[in-house]
Amino acid sequence: MSRVVCFGEIMLRLAPEGYLRFCQADKFTAVYGGGEANVSVSLSNYGIDAAFVTKLPDNPIGQCAVNSLRQYGVNTENIVRGGDRVGIYYCEKGASQRASNVVYDRAHSSIAEAKVEDFDWDKIFDGAEFFHFTGITPAISDDAAKITLEACKAAKAKGLKISCDLNFRKKLWSTEKAGKVMGELMQYVDVCIANEEDAEKVFGIKSSGTDVTTGKLNKEGYQEVARKLKEKFNFEKVAITLRESISASDNNWGAMLMDGDNFYYSKTYPVRIVDRVGGGDSFGGGLIYAILENYDSQDIIEFAVAASCLKHTIEGDFNHATLSEVKALMQGDGSGRVQR
Repeated sequence: MSRVVCFGEIMLRLAPEGYLRFCQADKFTAVYGGGEANVSVSLSNYGIDAAFVTKLPDNPIGQCAVNSLRQYGVNTENIVRGGDRVGIYYCEKGASQRASNVVYDRAHSSIAEAKVEDFDWDKIFDGAEFFHFTGITPAISDDAAKITLEACKAAKAKGLKISCDLNFRKKLWSTEKAGKVMGELMQYVDVCIANEEDAEKVFGIKSSGTDVTTGKLNKEGYQEVARKLKEKFNFEKVAITLRESISASDNNWGAMLMDGDNFYYSKTYPVRIVDRVGGGDSFGGGLIYAILENYDSQDIIEFAVAASCLKHTIEGDFNHATLSEVKALMQGDGSGRVQR
């Protein structure tokens, strides 16, 4: 069984019921999630030995976060305990022309205040084949960026493949700082994942003919983006998700994979969104799974997009789609008929 290590922050997600706005809510539903944690759950669902690494307080809320991963089979033995708090984010779900909104309350979380010496990466990576992180983690704090860099160096020294989802978050850092920090990390990365904005915001690489606010995508323009990313950082693979935002409720969803010098496009799915949060992470989890299973390039991108298509229909951060469900959709069964 393949072993994958994911490193990042898991947070408590608080959300009004249904489509209520923050100002209307008198109660909030609570779940846990975060970029790399979401990937680890996806991989565990597909039968991969997935380990999640972070730092959490040694209190009942920290334990709840650990338990949220354990119930889906994620290995949590290398989670460091200490610090004072679990990061929180508030999520207001959008609908139709009203966008979703996220408010962070993650300053001074345990992982934000973690130190390099908290993590023994040589031990953590023992027996692993793959390491995954996102651009969210080094944005949390300067120390988190240093820890991520040390993890990348250790993973590369042990021969692991490394994937990174650029995941630019403007509420966490500036484009200038993101470019500097991520540029140093990218020299260790084999598989780069980005969306229609990340490459531009982090590295100034933009697709011509695309305006994310109108939902129009120039697919051919992303070949140029992928080429420039590969030329700059020598990636083995570049995967770019292609989201056409018709509204907050309806998207067209697909992706492109540059593998070597060749380009592969997935089918495009019209998606009625139940919960968009974690959609990109479910794509990353699907991509890593398909790579580890030695799928051919076309099937890699088809599996990743099918997995993330299904995630958009599932409440919460985690993708609870099964391997058989993803394969069925990948192979053309998108009818949504009742399974009896």
